[in-house]
Order: sequence, then structure tokens, then C-alpha cells
Amino acid sequence: MSRAGAPDRLSLNQETVRQWSLPELVAGCAEAGVGTVGLWRDPVRRFGVRETAKLVAGSGLRVSSLCRGGFFTAADRAGRAVALDDNRRAVEEAAELGADALVLVSGGLAEGERDLAEARRRITGVLDELVPWAAGHGVRLGIEPLHPMFAADRCVVSTLGQALDIAERYPARQVGVVADAYHVWWDERLEADLRRAGGAGRIVSVQVADWVTPLPEGVLLGRGQLGDGCVDLRGFRETADAAGYRGPVEVEIFHPGLWARDGAEVLREVIDRYREHVE
Repeated sequence: MSRAGAPDRLSLNQETVRQWSLPELVAGCAEAGVGTVGLWRDPVRRFGVRETAKLVAGSGLRVSSLCRGGFFTAADRAGRAVALDDNRRAVEEAAELGADALVLVSGGLAEGERDLAEARRRITGVLDELVPWAAGHGVRLGIEPLHPMFAADRCVVSTLGQALDIAERYPARQVGVVADAYHVWWDERLEADLRRAGGAGRIVSVQVADWVTPLPEGVLLGRGQLGDGCVDLRGFRETADAAGYRGPVEVEIFHPGLWARDGAEVLREVIDRYREHVE
């Protein structure tokens, strides 16, 4: 158990309680005994990267991930250069925060494009330059596949296998994959791909949220509280563990219903649901 009784491996992603400011997040986690958090770049930059690093370190918290870098799939050289510059800054921010990993979401199709395979091939053109930069800053990159419903506009990498195909071009200590139950629970190859990732030491982060229907309009904000949907979250965690993963399990839920509630109440519920459905 952690400091005040929360599960050792539970990490709270900042977006789950986005109604909290960074000081509120740190204080709330300290009070609840959560020792690990996942952070997002926008609120961190608004508060100040250096100030965030000092606040988090001073509280004894660890940063399991920084979200997000990526969006590598621009069809033109200028667009890819902009992406590379932004990702270099993301690496620097992750290094300052001492994050376990910088999460990468690949990006969707370019305007008017219909060739998914070509969009995926363009990802490595940026990564070939970004990976050495990240290695020089001691930052590990994690490629996250998103559910296929996001392939057009957010992420042409839809399965853990596709993410591994890209990650395996680079050393495992530098590039791995992020396994988010919400995005990959449906894939019949999930167990085999988790074994493949774990056997090579490439699982850099495990995240959980539930899949509930009907999906809301826009779908992005439709992640369910743990236990409210159809995902076997404990089975997912156990499969990742069996593959060799021993790191934090990050609860990342985007849901306006949670954001409208008291943050401390939401966190207590997350802890209870994690024990019931994940631990």
C-alpha cells in the first residue's frame, strides 16, 4: 500500500480530475495517498514547467507519464518540421518533470488523404530525428495506439501491434508502447501483442478506463469510470503483468460528468473502483 492506503501502483492521470489546479492535484493525491500522477502539457505549461517540477518533487510524487507529444503525420516537410520542434520541447518538459515516459499520439490523416499506410510511414521520418534527441535528455518515448474510430483525425496507429512495428525500429530503452485498455481492449491480438511488448521490455505505460455505450457525440469524452462498462480491466492488468510489466497503472478518464463533481470525491471513487476492478 502507498502513503495513506491507496494502492501502490495506482497513478492518477491529471485529466481524470481536470477540475483541479496543479496545486489541488498535488494536495489531493497527498491526502488520498496516491504517489504517482500522469500530467498533461497544457496545464503544466500554464502553471510553469519548472514550477510544476518543484511542486511535484516537493510533495514526493512521481510522474508516470507526460501527455502528449506526437502528431507526426503532416504530408508536407514544413508541417513535419513544426511537429519535430514541438516534440523536442515536449521531451525537454518531460525531462524537467522526471516523467517515466513521454506519450506519443501519432496524428491522423492529412487533409484530403485516404492512405493510412502512407500516413503511418511518415511517422518514422520524424521519430528518426526525435529519438536521439529524447535519448540525450534521458526521456523514454511511448507510442500509444488509439481506437480505430480516431484513425482519421488523431491517430493512424490503431493497434498495439502497429505501435510495436514502429517502436521496434529503435532501442527498447528509448522507445516503447503505451497500452491503454480503453483503446485496445477489443483487439483479438491484444494478449499476444502484450506478450511481444513485455518480452522485449517495451511496455512503458499501462492506462485504464472503461468502455461504455452509447458513445457521446464527438466520442472523445466518452471514457467510463472503472467498472461502468464492458472491459475486463483486471484481466487486462493481469495480462500486462504476465508479460513482465511492473510499473504504474494510470487511471485516465475523460468524462464531463466526473469533471462536474468534487475532485476529492472523484478520487476516492477512483481508488475504490481500482481496488474492485483492477487490483
